[in-house]
Amino acid sequence: MSTFFPYPGAMTEVRWLDEREARAWRALQAVQLRLTSQLSRELAADSELSYPDYTVLVVLTDQPDGRLRAYQLGRELGWEKSRVSHHVSRMEARGLVRRERCPSDQRGAYVVVTERGRAAIEAAAPGHVAAVRRYFVDRLTPEQLDALAEMMTTVLEGLEAACEGDCDGHTGIARGGRR
Repeated sequence: MSTFFPYPGAMTEVRWLDEREARAWRALQAVQLRLTSQLSRELAADSELSYPDYTVLVVLTDQPDGRLRAYQLGRELGWEKSRVSHHVSRMEARGLVRRERCPSDQRGAYVVVTERGRAAIEAAAPGHVAAVRRYFVDRLTPEQLDALAEMMTTVLEGLEAACEGDCDGHTGIARGGRR
């Protein structure tokens, strides 16, 4: 089945997903939504952190000095500038992070994990990792994990190439953190 687009410069034909492709795509979407939702619920119930808080703290604590420029944090998380700014403000109000001026660029700022932020992620990490194991890692064989990592790396490389360096990518989280 093909669909044609009536406007100039548009893709002229759509390659619809076949049954196998659609099944794989829908399964990926369902896993992503349900797994993130379940992990978010458990993290919120077991700690003072939301899932986005946790991901921010993972990226920051993976840095040797616990700091990143705000734009770098956004790039690592795949977040837009406004989302980074708003979320960091909320975390700053709770004492999990602080902003520091960048001495070489007066317009720029660092986002720095605080001792309270470190304590929060250290307290949350064991339960979160147990949940990741329970719902994901322990359900797959080592061979399946290797294959999945290889597949997702291939997809991420395609996404990064499509950006041509001009869009935010989930580079840091995708490479895996210490937590």
